Amino acid sequence: MPLIMEDGINVDDLFGESTSLELGLPTGTTTTTKGLAQRLDEMRLVGCCQKIAWSRLGCIAYISQDSLRVNVRHLRCQQSDGKWVLSEETPLNQIAEAHDGHTLVHLCWNESGLELAVADSSGRVSICSIPIALNSINGSRQAAFDVDDDGARIVGMMWLNQHRSVHSFYQAAKVQGRWAYSPFRRRPIGPFHPAGKAALLCITRSGVMKLLYQNPDNRWAEITAELKNTSYSDRLFTHAALVATQAGILIATHSTCQKISLYRVSIQWNPPQWDPTQPKQTPQQYPVPSFRFVHSKVEVPYNIPSNRGTGENPDEHYPLASSLYCLTSLQVILPASDNSAGSTPNPWIVAVFSIPPHAILPHQQPQIPASTIVRWQLETGAPALHPKFDEVASKKSNVQVKPKTILRRLDDITSDRHVISVDQTEYGNVLAVSYDDSSVSFFDPKTMSVFDGIDDANTVTSLAQAGFHYPLDSAGIYISFSPNACVVVGLDSDGQTRLRIMEHSYGAGSGHYDENKFSAAVASLTLAFCRGCGGEVNTDDILLLLIRQLSQDAQTVFLNEVYRALSINCNFTTEHDKLMNHPYIPRALSIQAALGFKSKFKARSITSNVPWAIIQLRQAAIIYPFFIQYNKGVQAPEPHDPDVLRMVLGNTKWAIDFSLYILNELFDLADDFESVSNDQEAFNQKLKSTSSFPLIILLSSMSRAFLRFICRGLRGIHAGYANAPLTGDSRVYYAEICAALESSPVRTDVYEKLLTYVDSAVKHAYTGAGFGDNERPNPEKELLVSSRIPPVLVTAVSTILRQTVPAMRGEVDRMSIYLGDYSWLGFGSDSRTEAFRRSRDVDIIKKAPIPRAGTSVSLNLGSSEANSKNTQGGHLTRRCVRCCEISEAMYPPRSVLAFRMIYKLGHLRSCICGGMWNLEAGMTA
Repeated sequence: MPLIMEDGINVDDLFGESTSLELGLPTGTTTTTKGLAQRLDEMRLVGCCQKIAWSRLGCIAYISQDSLRVNVRHLRCQQSDGKWVLSEETPLNQIAEAHDGHTLVHLCWNESGLELAVADSSGRVSICSIPIALNSINGSRQAAFDVDDDGARIVGMMWLNQHRSVHSFYQAAKVQGRWAYSPFRRRPIGPFHPAGKAALLCITRSGVMKLLYQNPDNRWAEITAELKNTSYSDRLFTHAALVATQAGILIATHSTCQKISLYRVSIQWNPPQWDPTQPKQTPQQYPVPSFRFVHSKVEVPYNIPSNRGTGENPDEHYPLASSLYCLTSLQVILPASDNSAGSTPNPWIVAVFSIPPHAILPHQQPQIPASTIVRWQLETGAPALHPKFDEVASKKSNVQVKPKTILRRLDDITSDRHVISVDQTEYGNVLAVSYDDSSVSFFDPKTMSVFDGIDDANTVTSLAQAGFHYPLDSAGIYISFSPNACVVVGLDSDGQTRLRIMEHSYGAGSGHYDENKFSAAVASLTLAFCRGCGGEVNTDDILLLLIRQLSQDAQTVFLNEVYRALSINCNFTTEHDKLMNHPYIPRALSIQAALGFKSKFKARSITSNVPWAIIQLRQAAIIYPFFIQYNKGVQAPEPHDPDVLRMVLGNTKWAIDFSLYILNELFDLADDFESVSNDQEAFNQKLKSTSSFPLIILLSSMSRAFLRFICRGLRGIHAGYANAPLTGDSRVYYAEICAALESSPVRTDVYEKLLTYVDSAVKHAYTGAGFGDNERPNPEKELLVSSRIPPVLVTAVSTILRQTVPAMRGEVDRMSIYLGDYSWLGFGSDSRTEAFRRSRDVDIIKKAPIPRAGTSVSLNLGSSEANSKNTQGGHLTRRCVRCCEISEAMYPPRSVLAFRMIYKLGHLRSCICGGMWNLEAGMTA
């Protein structure tokens, strides 16, 4: 309901005199953001009132305008034109049903972005999770478990961290004209759930601390404890801030008595370890938590503004200001650590005090700040005793005085705008303060100095420090930053969402080009992407920024930085096994392929086609060893799962056809270069003007290694399962696999011989040019990133086209290869491939063609009908939000083996390119 005075009233106009009254009321010229008064009122009354949240997995959840429902959206690439937009909203109807008409007030994602907690005005909490797609949310804990009590309203909430260390990057610094990135392994901060399950810590309005935790059987349990000391009362809490530190969980609270207090609490589990491999463990053996209080309560009196000032005492100017301010935000900030040694900076408390936008100011009160950010540094020191105590003789010679927790108030930060949110972004390296006029200021969490551009062009710590900023836009009274903080989504008072993207001049400002600013901007984007890769965080927001703001040449500069920052040695001429286990190669290939994607119905550029092909080669290469491994020890009557064999069959057909396509194009290329085979200069000139996708695939050691792995897998499948006890569909699929291999115009061993010849030609070219192991990664990276043949490999191309290809002609069926239909692979730019793109899809996991439906049926997976079908099992169609490819599957899978294969391959929630799934069509039983 809008406030009566929301738009301001000019009292003088009521009486027809311009100077008749001086009541200090806002006049009609004062512009106030719509809904700001209600938003500030929410923030004043209770700490947990965040209505929109962007998970690290890429899912945006927000509470509807009527506060009764939760909707989800996400970034997605449109297959029609390749543009990135927000998806349509999907309502989570099961949450509305679970809360049964109660007003929803707060939501919060856990660290991984898989679990969503939703709290209502009575303190009841429901928890949902993402099983298979960003718009498929399943309930795991019902709000009905909680008591309907106004005193149980949540004022503070925190998910426990996951017990896993991840790669992180501290900064990028220029060394001899090139950027050097500082990786380290970041240790997690406990406490942790011993079984790796989710756990949520809440503080209620009445001062009760509640831990909701999930047992290994996925059932939820809870424990509670009184946070406040029973010897006195601070009445009711309004805000609570929680953060995990090495010394336990630090909790700061604010009460209706206007008192800030500090507590330390640890969570202990019994037993402290959990081994999921132990058979027949009963619920009585599950880990059970308990609270242990470290009584370090510190009460912090405050007055606004502070007595601390530079040169002047602010309170002399605003004698009545303190009574006007209300606390609207309370947080405990733990700055990011810059090393893996385990030492962390001291935390500090950040409190925001604001004046209501239409407060009646006292007569002749000067202009006072709309918001004031107050900070306290948490320090530990020995208690100071009176000197007289030194004269008292002690019976104990070695008396150890316990250290005392001290809160030292730092200088206030004031603003004439109202603060609507304070967020730690970029993995704790930036503190973002958002205001009611849509502006965002960035601060260094360690010093609270403002990031306002490039101060040091040779050192980059974050996007904000490198000069990125958010342009002014329509204000949102609720905002949430994307996983990598380069996009923000706002929610206005009408319940509408709007995206805002960071901007940078990229060195083109002030009328002249500044190479240092451009270089720093690209380095900061690289740093953000590498941090996302190390923390397994969704990077679609970075991709959106790159596509919209960087030219193709600038994107190439970025990709070169990524390969160097992630230490991806592109030379795999010898160490093939390292290729399969490298964690960052799929990430780098994926973003490179996505940058060149223009439309699902148009051919990719060669710089996009090459990484896209290698991603699919990697998928086919890892399926065979996984299939062999996961069939070991499987007992009858289901020795081989039909769904898994169907996946192996599709990838086998794809691998065979891709190999034939490469060979066919290679034969055509050799024929084309035959006229200049005896003129080396003409040959070199013709090669410079030739852009050959098959030639790049063969020359690149990465794709060639994957082709070798595929050949090995094909031989193993054909020979290893000839006498396997297969029945039913499994036998049919295996027979088709054998038939595909036996009918191929090129035998597997012949293709392996081709790869050996290419290996030899490339090695001789490197050796002849004097390129050792240290020099080879650069031309290999040029092949991958720019899809250009480096000069050092020109002699290898000459050998392949003049010697290798002619030697292969007698061992293959050239006519069958020439007549093959390779349009379904999608790599060509001919009319036949174009027609296939517009008429059919190919299952990106099973590699099976799918007729494209004329219309897609939209389904809200939050509905109970969808969930009932989900439990019964049915077919579903999912589309990748990044590459726009599609996958059809039975969910849940019909066998444990099929589920284990999909899970191990990483395709339960994401595509082979790493993009998340979006459920596109309804399930049919």
